[in-house]
Amino acid sequence: MDTTGRDPSSDDASHNPFQAPRSRVADPVPENSGVLLDEPNRNSAGSGMTWLSEGWGLFKEAPGTWIGIVIVMFLLSIVINLIPVVNLLSSLVYPVLTGGLMLGCRSLEQGRGLAFGHLFEGFQRNFGKLALVGLLYLLGALVVAGGVFVVVLGGSGTMSIFAGTPPDASNIMMVLVASLLAFALLVPLLMAMWFAPALVVFHDKSAVEAMGLSFRGCLRNIMPFLVYGIVGLVAAIVATLPVGLGWLLLMPVLICSTYKAYQDIFIA
Repeated sequence: MDTTGRDPSSDDASHNPFQAPRSRVADPVPENSGVLLDEPNRNSAGSGMTWLSEGWGLFKEAPGTWIGIVIVMFLLSIVINLIPVVNLLSSLVYPVLTGGLMLGCRSLEQGRGLAFGHLFEGFQRNFGKLALVGLLYLLGALVVAGGVFVVVLGGSGTMSIFAGTPPDASNIMMVLVASLLAFALLVPLLMAMWFAPALVVFHDKSAVEAMGLSFRGCLRNIMPFLVYGIVGLVAAIVATLPVGLGWLLLMPVLICSTYKAYQDIFIA
C-alpha cells in the first residue's frame, strides 16, 4: 500500500488517464451465467407476446447494427444459394450464424454492445456442434420430405419433382397434399432446432442433447408458441408488404425474441 492508501497493483498498467472508470456494478457477468434447468419451464400463453415485446426492446438497443447484420445475412444467403452443391449445405450454416447472434444478444443485454463480428462468432466457438445441428436437421428433413413424397407420388413422381420438373395438372393436388403433410411432419424437427444453437453456445451441449432439450422446451410451451406464431405470421405479412423492407426490423426482433424465450424456458 502507498501513502495514499491505494493498492498500486489495482491501477491500470498503462496509467491511461483517459480510461473509463470501472465499477463492480457495471462489470459484465460471465457469458455462461444462468443455471440450466433440468426440465424446461412451462409458460403461459401470454409469454409468446412477452418474448416478442422483449425482443423488440433488445433490438432497440442497437437498431443500426442489427439492420446491417440482417443485410449481410441476406447477401450471404444469395451467394450461398447461387453456388451449386454449396446451396445444399446452407442448413449447416444457419445454426452457426444463429449461435453467434445468440452470443450477440447476450453481449448486448450485458451492456457490452453488439458488433458485426458476432454474426460469425459461431465459426470460432462450438463450430463443430453447431454445424452438426444443421446436418442433423438437413438429414431429417430429407428423410421426412423424401419419404412423404415417395408415399404420395411414388418414386418416379418424386424424382421428377425434386429434379425441378413441373407437375402435371392431374398431380397438382397430390403435390399439394404431400407438401402440407411434409410440412406438418417437419414441425417437430423445427422444434428440435429452434433453441439448439443457444443451448450449444451457452451450455456446451452436444448437438443431439441440444436438439432433444430444444424439442422438450417447445413441446412444454405449445400455447405460447401458438400465440408467438400467429402474431409473427401477421407481422411477417405486414413486413413483406413494403417490398419486404419490413424484414429489416422483423428479422432482428425474431432473433432477439428467440434469445428471450430461451432464457424464459431454460434458465432458472
